[in-house]
Amino acid sequence: MPDHYFSADPSVPFTRTPVEVEVWGHRLRLDTGSGVFANGRLDIGTAVLFRETDPPAAGTRVLDLGCGYGVIGLAAAAAGAEVIGVDVNERALVLAHDNAAANRQAERFRAVLPDAVDPGETFDEIWSNPPIRVGKAALHDLLLTWLPRLAPGGRAVMVVGKNLGADSLQRWLGEQGWPTTRLASAKGFRVLESRAA
Repeated sequence: MPDHYFSADPSVPFTRTPVEVEVWGHRLRLDTGSGVFANGRLDIGTAVLFRETDPPAAGTRVLDLGCGYGVIGLAAAAAGAEVIGVDVNERALVLAHDNAAANRQAERFRAVLPDAVDPGETFDEIWSNPPIRVGKAALHDLLLTWLPRLAPGGRAVMVVGKNLGADSLQRWLGEQGWPTTRLASAKGFRVLESRAA
């Protein structure tokens, strides 16, 4: 079976590719890597997410769900949020950790395996370009695991490709007790916001 960015330990040789992005008024110099989502670039969906939203407020507790090399969580940390990034891809965690240090965000951002997050910890906001390609059942399980970790009044902000089922995901989230609205639509992507019913 071929490796995917959501593999725990991709077997493809690990090479780093630097990228530089400006997000919410902050310039980030980041390393991406082989075997990690969006190697060598800022993917279109995440770019849409940044362009169509304002950053979390300073002091906000944020979960970067499926953090990859850390671009979403590090942008939130640069804006003053306290961020935990989670990913199953160990290579992604190495990159996210290194990128936090390189961008002087290590005090506000840490990247860990999902099981390393304290089960009682809650978050004001969850931000994600979720791993849609893991399949519908796995994606639903992922969201139903983490959405209940939102603090009262919290919200989840996600970007999902329209052709990858954004509209059906929006309906499904509502059916699960997470009313979801569309904040924006651009370049074939939907930016969705979910809150507890």
